[in-house]
Amino acid sequence: MNSETLIQLLQNGFRVTLGATASMIEVVQDPQKRQENLSKLRQEWSQLAEEWAIKGELTEQDARNFVDTVLSQRRAQSPYPSSSATTPVSTEPSVQTEIQELTTQIATIRAELENLRSQE
Repeated sequence: MNSETLIQLLQNGFRVTLGATASMIEVVQDPQKRQENLSKLRQEWSQLAEEWAIKGELTEQDARNFVDTVLSQRRAQSPYPSSSATTPVSTEPSVQTEIQELTTQIATIRAELENLRSQE
């Protein structure tokens, strides 16, 4: 397996996880989506994984756009010019906490999905 294939595999896995997380959030927020997603769980897993990968890719693009917008706003507000090559980027503690919480939630969702797969 070459490194490019491994990177694509990891990226697709990330996108599937991201898409699954976005779907789970929709399930919690919208009862109609809950029924729709529960019926989708009965579909074939590969098709579902493909849908999640697409949804994850869109969510990833939205997140990248959001982060780029926030960073460009910070750069515009900064009174001193900064070079991203020489200045390390520091994240606020609240952002780090949110990232840790989201990572924990993703791990929990993954475990639940694996439990559902093993039950079938």
